[in-house]
Amino acid sequence: MNSFAELITTRRSTRKFTSELLSPEEVEMIMAAALKAPSSKRKNPWQFILVDNKDMLKKLAASKEHGAAFLEECALAIVVTADGTVSDVWIEDASIAAIYMQLQAEDLGLGSCWVQIRNRVTPDELDADEYVRSLLDIPYQLQVLCIIGIGHKAQERKPFDDAHLQWEKVHIDKFTMPEK
Repeated sequence: MNSFAELITTRRSTRKFTSELLSPEEVEMIMAAALKAPSSKRKNPWQFILVDNKDMLKKLAASKEHGAAFLEECALAIVVTADGTVSDVWIEDASIAAIYMQLQAEDLGLGSCWVQIRNRVTPDELDADEYVRSLLDIPYQLQVLCIIGIGHKAQERKPFDDAHLQWEKVHIDKFTMPEK
């Protein structure tokens, strides 16, 4: 990437991946980005579980009713968890780390997509957090925020079109209602 502006314009959620695996260097760079993410009072409440086992990816793909099936075909799923006893803003801290991973993946030419787990249910109406926790032996104090699926893109998507920016959602000095 030439600039951050280009990176955030071209990064789009990718749900179709090739069968090519990630290199150890790519995985290390993605995880280094997550570990460099800022957190409140530098408490770093997060823990990450990397999954590349195809059987486990298939099970993770069933972690919620809609929007997780693509995990079965990704090269790597990163389960983002955090400890709410370490930080009361664990959701925000873990979210920042997750997006850092996605931005690093894009910078490497890889695709990624966020799968929301917190406050979601499986097709069988089980709590998605509990489902993932039981699959991966995650201790009780950690809560599962999301799963980031990463892989080589099987298709390119058009960059974000600036014509779709919702400038009406930007307010200066105070909130103002849009004119009708």
